[in-house]
Amino acid sequence: SSDLAGWIGRGGSMLGTKRTRPKTCMLKIVENIRKFNIHALLVIGGFEAYEGVLELVEGRGQYEELCIVMCVIPATISNNVPGTDFSIGSDTAVNAAMESCDRIKQSASGTKRRVFIVETMGGYCGYLATVTGIAVGADAAYIFEDQFSIHDLKANVEHLTDKMKTDIQRGLVLRNEKSHDHYTTEFLHNLYSAEGKGIFDCRTNVLGHLQQGGAPTPFDRNYGTKLGVKAVLWISDQLRASYRKGRVFANSTDSACMVGLRKKGVAFTPVTELKELTDFEHRMPKEQWWLKLCLLLKMLANYQISLRSEEH
Repeated sequence: SSDLAGWIGRGGSMLGTKRTRPKTCMLKIVENIRKFNIHALLVIGGFEAYEGVLELVEGRGQYEELCIVMCVIPATISNNVPGTDFSIGSDTAVNAAMESCDRIKQSASGTKRRVFIVETMGGYCGYLATVTGIAVGADAAYIFEDQFSIHDLKANVEHLTDKMKTDIQRGLVLRNEKSHDHYTTEFLHNLYSAEGKGIFDCRTNVLGHLQQGGAPTPFDRNYGTKLGVKAVLWISDQLRASYRKGRVFANSTDSACMVGLRKKGVAFTPVTELKELTDFEHRMPKEQWWLKLCLLLKMLANYQISLRSEEH
């Protein structure tokens, strides 16, 4: 359609977004499904999209209208949706954060003995901070999944103090926005400033919504296209399989799935199966493949650590 021309190169949400959960307006949703004779739902979004479809599936026992085909395409910069290794937009966000950090480092190229503390988005999920940290050569990345104490912060300050004695007299530290309730970005700035007094000075930068803008990367463009095509083909197959007596009736668990990249291929996973694998309190999967990269970041930052020192 001509209405969609040029969308592949544009960031943001052209269809609009809504965070309202289905359970708050279930009767209205059921009424609209009946009114417009809807046979399938293709939901594009992040954790709320996954939660929303899960609520609709759980409502099938009460409302027959919800026995339709449903598919979720994961799209969020946080990369915190279960059932997929990558969500659409996360690669673009990493690139945006990386470019910002590169500019920050470049701005300090003529200034010696300076440490930057950069805050990234992502909610409780530390994917952005970790992957960006490796890409820009960060000295540390503070994330919720890899809990840290005041002793760890002390070790990081001492590490940067030693670094200032070398030829590379600047540092970069990343902090995920919800990595710790008490060790905030402001706290880290005050701690680093106090402990590094006379050795290095400290600056902070909150990237904020800079990570959400910009043109999508080639990976996200191709990935989004691939998931869209796969999802539509899957929905078509499901509609054919569940069409009987002149109507669609889909109430099996595999008629409501999350589509995503798992290891090397695109896979469809029932949202009811993903429920047990989800940390709903912190809005992310219980197990995340990229956590093994935390050790790599520390090793690249010249901490005395071995990749074989822990099981990753």
